[in-house]
Amino acid sequence: MAHKINTGKFRDSWILCFVLGMVMLNYPFLHIFNKTASVFGVPVLILYFFIGWPVSIGVICFFSQLLEQQETEEVAEENSEEEDA
Repeated sequence: MAHKINTGKFRDSWILCFVLGMVMLNYPFLHIFNKTASVFGVPVLILYFFIGWPVSIGVICFFSQLLEQQETEEVAEENSEEEDA
């Protein structure tokens, strides 16, 4: 039997990712990275956006795949129970 994801913890993880995403795009963090410094000629704030945005998308993709996998396993388990009956 495959490892099942605890839906309570999964929901908490989604909420945590949402809150962290909101914090990343609000004043304190934007102010931290809004400096005149640059890395390889690119302003730090632009790098923050170009790195933070794909990381956020990757986390959302990861959680979506976990949810899809869990739903697929539940459907397969229900189908196998129906066949046994």
